[in-house]
Amino acid sequence: MKLSTTTRATAVSAALAASLALAACGASNEDTGSDSGSGGDSAEQLSGTLVGAGASSQEAAMQGWRAGYSEVQSGVTVNYDPIGSGGGREQFLAGGTDFAGSDAALDEEELAAAEERCGASGIFELPNYISPIAVVYNLEGVDELNLSPEVVAGIFNQQITTWDAPEIAADNPDAELPSTAITPVNRSDESGTTENFTEYLVAAAGDAWPHEASGDWPVAGGEAAQGTSGVIQAVGAGDGTIGYADLSQAGDLGVASIGVGEEFVAPSAEAAAAVVENSETLEGRGEYDFAIELARDTTESGNYPIVLVSYHVGCIEYDDQEKADLVKDFMTYVISEDGQDAAAEAAGSAPISDALREQAQTAVDAITAGS
Repeated sequence: MKLSTTTRATAVSAALAASLALAACGASNEDTGSDSGSGGDSAEQLSGTLVGAGASSQEAAMQGWRAGYSEVQSGVTVNYDPIGSGGGREQFLAGGTDFAGSDAALDEEELAAAEERCGASGIFELPNYISPIAVVYNLEGVDELNLSPEVVAGIFNQQITTWDAPEIAADNPDAELPSTAITPVNRSDESGTTENFTEYLVAAAGDAWPHEASGDWPVAGGEAAQGTSGVIQAVGAGDGTIGYADLSQAGDLGVASIGVGEEFVAPSAEAAAAVVENSETLEGRGEYDFAIELARDTTESGNYPIVLVSYHVGCIEYDDQEKADLVKDFMTYVISEDGQDAAAEAAGSAPISDALREQAQTAVDAITAGS
């Protein structure tokens, strides 16, 4: 099996938003050290507070992890601020949080900053959340929609401007498409979701997408919204609107099927997991840095290539034992079968494979405190 995630084309910019506190509370687990990884690092009951920030796409999954972890460690509070991937990485590298959630792997500049933050032991980047990015739309009378990669690019590059355009009609020969103007909605904040989406367009759409991959939206004009929730709200408030967001947040909006090879594939946890399995490991990084580079241009049947792999990023070595124990225990739960099932139930994500779990466990086992 091949494992994978993404390189980053630009440095981050970030803004701090209001924090979401995820308080862990509940009953203790009598056996948290099982082979299935159903609990934390050990049966020992811990207490304290963990602080994280980052990808808003992880918000629903984080709520699932909170609920499950509360049954393992009743004395631990996990605070997570869903300010976006760029902001989460920036806060972590500055020492403001214990871990970050990010929809994109650290770039070279950030890796250098991570060495200053974490020391010679380096960082972990664990691909703990796999989810499709849905192309969501709101178009009266159109319940099903197929879009080829070039058409997706043309719409978001504002070159295809009405829903009855011949390019869209060619992908949907049996649909009655109105002449409604298209209003593309993009993220206004630096976003890992944007970076993953534009990486797909660069890889799959060819000349129809003349921009570089970036966490900052590269096309002027259109409508912009803050965060995943902002995009969903903006698309839902209009007619003829289209945007991109984590599938778990799509709600009642229309969701397009995307052209892959000779077929159109709807986003699903299974199709997202399939493209991850067919992708390559990103080489030349640290011992516990498990970033992957996704096969965005796949033509494999049943693969959905507009997918994000969201990471947890943290230090292998922390300044004090209590913090190291908390990070180690929480990450053990997150990668466990129970933790992944909790995220899948809350967010519709694809559980990581056994191979990814075993790989991540080597990093979790290495987390320690400085002497």
